[in-house]
Amino acid sequence: MFSLSGKKALVVGIANSNSIAYGCAKAFRDQGADLAITWLNDKARPYVEPLAEELGAEIIAPLDVRSPGAMESVFETIEGRWGSLDILLHSIAFAPKEDLHGRVIDCSAEGFATAMDVSVHSFLRMIRLAEPLMKTGGTCLSVSFFGSARVVPNYNLMGPVKAALESAVRYAAFELGQQRIRVHALSPGPLATRAASGIDHFDVLLEQAAARAPTHQLATIADVGAMAAFLASDEAANLTGGVHDIDGGYSVTA
Repeated sequence: MFSLSGKKALVVGIANSNSIAYGCAKAFRDQGADLAITWLNDKARPYVEPLAEELGAEIIAPLDVRSPGAMESVFETIEGRWGSLDILLHSIAFAPKEDLHGRVIDCSAEGFATAMDVSVHSFLRMIRLAEPLMKTGGTCLSVSFFGSARVVPNYNLMGPVKAALESAVRYAAFELGQQRIRVHALSPGPLATRAASGIDHFDVLLEQAAARAPTHQLATIADVGAMAAFLASDEAANLTGGVHDIDGGYSVTA
């Protein structure tokens, strides 16, 4: 029903084949987009590079958003190779373990700043670098979670961080709307990803979500990818600023 043929997509955040970012990258590719895929560090590279090659990524590059100049290098490569960009998918988040596993009110200033920088401000920096490459418009996507709006036990510091991310999405959408650059947050329900494994008792949350969701099914990375691909398509050109729940209806239950 829609196509991404000819569109150029940068995907940041693949850790392995269970990653939300991988589900999105696969959906973009299946709909015809050309891919640029990044890997975090030398430890991640052996897991990410084969997936990028399997998807036929034209650009494969390292990107640690905390490393000075790394982000700029990726976008310079994209500009030199493609000259433009249509889709940006940001699927990274981080909080120091000691701050993530403690009470929100006990988190350190340094831990809070790190979580906000990696999980939120890096998205804004990427959008700023993508903006001049999205010459005829484009779509910027990040990944949130319903712990942004409601208290989810053990989600802790990431709750306020994801709330900030969703607010940043709305403001960026407002600021870039006239340039036909759309900005969205994808908000899947609990998923068994590598990132989620760092949250205490996440397996319990998975069981509860499946039991409470009207569909009685957890979302999959393919579900998230399908939504991401649609939002990146021309058919979604008049949609922006949304936080899109992809959770089998879990978020509407009391």
